Amino acid sequence: MIDHVTLQVADVEASRRFYEVVLEPLGIHIMSAGEGFAGFHGDTPGSFWLIPAERSADRELHLAFSSPDRAHVRAFFEAAKGIGAPVLHEPRLFPEYHENYYGAFVRDPDGHNIEAVCHDPEG
Repeated sequence: MIDHVTLQVADVEASRRFYEVVLEPLGIHIMSAGEGFAGFHGDTPGSFWLIPAERSADRELHLAFSSPDRAHVRAFFEAAKGIGAPVLHEPRLFPEYHENYYGAFVRDPDGHNIEAVCHDPEG
């Protein structure tokens, strides 16, 4: 379970716009923004923050957001694709993780691997 995550990003405004679009289908919305930061919150405990990068990243971060069902994973993917996010994996089952692992993966403006995932069977 995630309490909060903070990403250091090259351009807070560009990243805020990206995450506002792709997280909206998952019920995660902007809760606070100002000069040099943005914070998001959903219906469950936890928060997600964007701040300016203090140093260059030498490897990507993988961040997976929980989704209540597979339809929300698909909505996340369509929202990301709609704003031109690079696609890593279209929504599908990943049985190599477990039999009900349903996810979609895209890249954010800084090249991070961002996923929406549902662990429940479709139904």
